Amino acid sequence: MGRSDDKEEPVTGTRPPTSRDVAERAGVSQATVSLVLRERWRGRVSPARVDAVRIAARELGYRPNQAARSLRLGRVRTALVVVPALSNDFFARMHSGAARVAGERDLRLVLYPSPEGVGPAPDPFESASATLDGVLASSMAAEALTALSGGGLPLVMVDSEPGRAPAAATVNPDIEAGMRLVVEHLRALGHRRVAHIAADVDSWTFAVRARVLAAGLGLTPGGAPPTERAPLSVRGGLAAAERALAARPRPTALVCDDDLLAAGACKAARRLGLRVPEDVSVTGFDDLALATAVEPELTTVNLPAEELGAAGMRTLLTVLDGETAPDAVLPVRLMRRGTTAAPSSD
Repeated sequence: MGRSDDKEEPVTGTRPPTSRDVAERAGVSQATVSLVLRERWRGRVSPARVDAVRIAARELGYRPNQAARSLRLGRVRTALVVVPALSNDFFARMHSGAARVAGERDLRLVLYPSPEGVGPAPDPFESASATLDGVLASSMAAEALTALSGGGLPLVMVDSEPGRAPAAATVNPDIEAGMRLVVEHLRALGHRRVAHIAADVDSWTFAVRARVLAAGLGLTPGGAPPTERAPLSVRGGLAAAERALAARPRPTALVCDDDLLAAGACKAARRLGLRVPEDVSVTGFDDLALATAVEPELTTVNLPAEELGAAGMRTLLTVLDGETAPDAVLPVRLMRRGTTAAPSSD
């Protein structure tokens, strides 16, 4: 352990940074640099030194020699990343975070947008367990990955129900805290007539949002606010919001499960001659790029998509190294913007 087992790239012209350079800048040993960059530092290196190594490596532009490491391991490890659709900003950012960490650890990725969304994901290979080392999947039921994980392939789930076999671990945004932030924000503004524009998707994350919303509004267990279900699209949100706003008395706030639904809700309000937020407040969830493209900008819950992907990939790498990985929950934030205000006196 007195020296790093990374083989440095040969010096050609301007010498590329080495692990020794990183160690000197961070004020640690090369062995510590190796542990940190291989994500094997937990219980061995203090968080402060981990941060120092990562900052030094980033400032120096240091990258371990991928070819040398592949020769040492005998082959290059490969993981499958399964997402419902890359056309969605959330999943694109999640993949970006996962790819960044995979690149730092010499792990190759195969991207697989599952055509069935939260439904069963067929094995894209003759035998995934013979071709891959692990699977990172987002926003799906663990049972949907049976064809991919049935051969004992390590599986880590992101934005998915924790504790469900065959997943080795889950990495989730704090969905419960996010919806509580929405409810507390609206109640503090004075809203009492709240309707729910719910995603018409049978998944854990949307069930949690509905449950926490009902509890936050003080409804009895099993009760629910006025709810209109909709496909996850702007058009779906528009139609559902038009139905919700036709109720009498009209709701003063629409809580939407997703930013796409919220954008549709804002369009519905305008088509009905209502002002957002003066006549009706609207909230979203996810903080997609769309949230700041609409006018007024959308009050929504920011889910750290890129960090979710990065944390999910680190967890998968921990599992691939033969270590136990705990479930993780990442914090979320409420982005207070222009679509919420106190209800009018009318």
